[in-house]
Amino acid sequence: MVEPKSKIESIREWVVDHKLRTVGCLWLSGIAGSIAYNWSQPGMKTSVKIIHARLHAQALTLAALAGAAAVEYYDHRNRAKADPYAKFLPADGYSHKD
Repeated sequence: MVEPKSKIESIREWVVDHKLRTVGCLWLSGIAGSIAYNWSQPGMKTSVKIIHARLHAQALTLAALAGAAAVEYYDHRNRAKADPYAKFLPADGYSHKD
């Protein structure tokens, strides 16, 4: 009988399957949070606030990409040696015999 996956394991599996979506969501939340924070600072011009928000979001995106690379590396090292693309290819669709 298969044990149910833990919440952390199911989240990790989703992140592995949707790396770019995860990085994009982190970027979007980073820029939104940074704009919200910078708008609460009264002594800066609007252009400086936007530039700071972009820089903060860029740093967060680089950290997220490094995290995605670490997850991919860990997954690659600990995964069974089965073909990861087998589920996308038909089993008997490419016969070499005529």
